[in-house]
Amino acid sequence: MPTERLTSSRLEAFSDGVMAVIITIMVLELRVPGKDVADLTGLHQILPLVLVYLLSFVQVGIYWVNHHYLVDGVKQVTHGILWSNLAVLFTLSLIPVATNWVGVRHVSPFSVALYSAACALPAIPWMLLSSLICHHTGKPPAGGMLKQVVSCALYLGAIPLAWVSPYISLGMIALVAVVWLLPPREIVELTRNNKN
Repeated sequence: MPTERLTSSRLEAFSDGVMAVIITIMVLELRVPGKDVADLTGLHQILPLVLVYLLSFVQVGIYWVNHHYLVDGVKQVTHGILWSNLAVLFTLSLIPVATNWVGVRHVSPFSVALYSAACALPAIPWMLLSSLICHHTGKPPAGGMLKQVVSCALYLGAIPLAWVSPYISLGMIALVAVVWLLPPREIVELTRNNKN
């Protein structure tokens, strides 16, 4: 197969679709409590799942946004880029299971450790994908490799910390989300330049 057929458009479209399905699967787990439960009591019962769902939604959203930044300048993809992208998508697809686990089993050391592991897993193939694409294009990642390494360390640190304090562990994952919600400087500058 000629290499000119391996454009990034199919990779982007497939990745967008998979991430949309992942988010949809998570929201389908939010269920209204039965009629025998009072409204406020029912809301109180599902609140932990809603909060973990929100955190999970942001986690997947961060990967989606940064995937866009990462593959935006890629004209052709390689075999390694395709497989590392699939590894990212596979590990992201585990987040709904861990999200639901916390919702059903509530905030406990094991459920939060499992959730932390599910959040940590995509970071590893993401760093590989980012490295391959940056090597292929000659451009550094839009957030910087240091940001990726620190995020991965926070995710991995949240796993054992869940046995000490599940809430601090969830806070570390939320901290990663806050760090990535801030747009990379390169993207801010590019946006400013396009307005002028």
